Amino acid sequence: MSTDLSIDADWSAQYIDGEWVAAGDDETIAVEDPSTREVVAEVPSATEGDVDAAYEAAAAAQEEWAEAPPAQRSAVIQQFLQALQEHDEAVVDLLAHEAGGSAIMGETSIQIASDHAGEAATLPRRMKGEHAESNIPGKENIVERGPKGVVTVISPWNFPLNLSARAVLPAIAAGNSVVLKPSTNSPITGGLLFAKLFEKTDLPEGVINVVTGRGSEIGDRVASHPESDVVSFTGSTEVGQHVAGLAGENLAVPAMELGGNNAFVVASDADVDRAVDAATFGSFVHQGQVCISINRHIVHEDVYDEYVEKLTERAEELAVGSAHEPDTVVGPIIDESQRDEMLAYVEETVDAGATLETGGETAEIDGVDDSLVVRPTVLSDVTNDMAAACNEHFGPIAPVIPFSDVDEAVAIANDTEYGLSGAVHAGDLAVAKEIAGRMETGNVHINDQPINDEAHVPFSGIGASGVGEYNSDAFLREITETKWISIQHEPREYPI
Repeated sequence: MSTDLSIDADWSAQYIDGEWVAAGDDETIAVEDPSTREVVAEVPSATEGDVDAAYEAAAAAQEEWAEAPPAQRSAVIQQFLQALQEHDEAVVDLLAHEAGGSAIMGETSIQIASDHAGEAATLPRRMKGEHAESNIPGKENIVERGPKGVVTVISPWNFPLNLSARAVLPAIAAGNSVVLKPSTNSPITGGLLFAKLFEKTDLPEGVINVVTGRGSEIGDRVASHPESDVVSFTGSTEVGQHVAGLAGENLAVPAMELGGNNAFVVASDADVDRAVDAATFGSFVHQGQVCISINRHIVHEDVYDEYVEKLTERAEELAVGSAHEPDTVVGPIIDESQRDEMLAYVEETVDAGATLETGGETAEIDGVDDSLVVRPTVLSDVTNDMAAACNEHFGPIAPVIPFSDVDEAVAIANDTEYGLSGAVHAGDLAVAKEIAGRMETGNVHINDQPINDEAHVPFSGIGASGVGEYNSDAFLREITETKWISIQHEPREYPI
C-alpha cells in the first residue's frame, strides 16, 4: 500500500501480520466527512476470520518481540514519534476529514499523542523487578515483570489518534503485541494510520495488527478472543460493560474508560472572567465531544447571573462551521444520531423549565444539506435532573445550575453514576481543595477545566466511568504481569 497519508490515499486494506489485505469478503465501509457530508474514503469491513488471523499473527509475533532488548523497543517508539511529527500536517488534515476536528483539535491530538509516545519510549527501561526478603532461612525471592501477551485496543471516534496512542504505544513498548480495532467513524486516524506509521519503523511484522469493521459484526469476537490478555476500551458505559463482560469470560484484564458527567463548580469568590475562560474551552472545544469535557456548570447564586451572561457572550462569539475552515472553533458533530440526540436533550430541558440563552440549533454550511454543526448552547435555570444535565450530552451544550452553599454544590456534583473528571474555581484555595476532595471523581482540576491529559500522570475514572488506569506506571501495571521466583540456597527443614 502507498505510504501516502492523505485522505485521498488508498485506505481499502487492513493490516495483518505485516501485510495489507482486503477483508475476507471484500466488503468495505464508507467514511463520511462530517463537514461536507461526502464519502471521502473506503475501509475494509472485516470478518471474524480476519479478526482470528490478526490475533494469530499477534500471538505468533509476541514471544520474540518480548525478548527484544529495552533499547530496541524504545527505539521503535521513538521512530514512531518521529514519523508522526514529520507528517503532522497530513494527520491534522485527516482528523478534519474523518473526525470533524478543527485545527485546534488536530494540533492538540498531535501534541497529546506525541506526549504518550515520549512517555512510552521510557517504559522498557522502567520494567524493573525486585528482590524481597524471605521469612524462610536461606531463601532468595525474585520478582520479575514481563509483558502480558496480546493487548486488544478498541478505540473511540472522538479523539481517535491520542486515545489509540495511549494504549497501543505503551503496550508495544512493554513487549506486547497489539490488535487494534478502531471506531467505524474514525477507522483511519484511530487505526490504519498507526499501521502506516509503524511501517516507517523497525517494528517486526505481526506486532501491530489493525482490523476495521462494524462493532455489530466483529466487536464481540474482538472483545472475547481467546488470544487476548488485556482489553483496552474507550467509549460509552453501556458498550463498555458489555466489552468488559466478554473480556472477563476470557479472563483478560479490562482497562475501561467509559462515560462521564463532569461537573464544573464555580464558588462565590471565584474570578468569574477566569472561570468563563476555562468554561468556554472546557465546554466547546471539539464541539464538546470529549469524555472529560464540562457536562454541568454548577455556579454559586451570588455570581450566577454574571456567569451566565458572560458565558453566553463567549459562546456567541465562537466561530462555527466546517472543520476545513482555519478559523473554525466549533465544527460538526460526528454524525446525525449524535446530533439529534443532543438537540433532543436541549429541547427536553427547555420543556422542563430551563431557559435557552443561546444556541440549541444547527448552523448552516454553504453547499451542505442537513448540517451537523450545532451552535454553542447555553442553558440557564437548569436543575440536575433535566435531560441536558443528567445525561452525558457529548456536545457543545452548557447547562448552568445554581447552588447556595458548598454542601449543595458537592451534592449536585456527586448526584450522578459517573466519576470521570471535574473542576473547581474559587478564590480561596482551601475552599477549592475542600470541594475537590469531596467530589467523587477520578480526576479534578482546581482553577482550570477538566480536559487535561498528561502521559506521565495516572488517569482513571470511578463508578460508571470505568475500571483500570491509563498513563505511565499505572497503565504499565495493566499490560504487564509479575512472576515470583524463589531460590532456596541452603537446605530447608520441613515439618514432615
